[in-house]
Amino acid sequence: MKRRLAREIAVQSLYQMEMNEVEAVEAVRMLITEATGENESEVEIKNVDQAEEFVLELVNGTWSHKVEIDRVLSDYLKGWQISRLSKVDRQVLRLAVYEMVYREDVPGKVAVNEAIEVAKHFGTGESGKFVNGVLGKMVHEIDQVKEKLL
Repeated sequence: MKRRLAREIAVQSLYQMEMNEVEAVEAVRMLITEATGENESEVEIKNVDQAEEFVLELVNGTWSHKVEIDRVLSDYLKGWQISRLSKVDRQVLRLAVYEMVYREDVPGKVAVNEAIEVAKHFGTGESGKFVNGVLGKMVHEIDQVKEKLL
């Protein structure tokens, strides 16, 4: 499974968890099953168990650090409150911050670029620009952000 698809499923799972209060495993399995079953976009998931494990790692990591991530995000949301963001933008930002701070295998700029693309895919016409503005400043100050969170 390509990482972009994993991130898209992770964002959708986080959205489901927040909106419908479902568990991570349930949300991820449903979305992976949907992605492999529909196959409209010619999605190919070769190893479903491995894909599920990776997406669950993203989702559980993001969800378990949600409070700290939201606290740090609040410092970068000029004129906005985390609760006032669109639910999609909020999940995209949370996942990106999780990847930038807690995952060693994802360079900050990659996390930002991926978040912008996922935001464009699922959000409004302005979501990509908004996510870029928030995360762009954060990635330049990533050492200070990590100090606050780690």
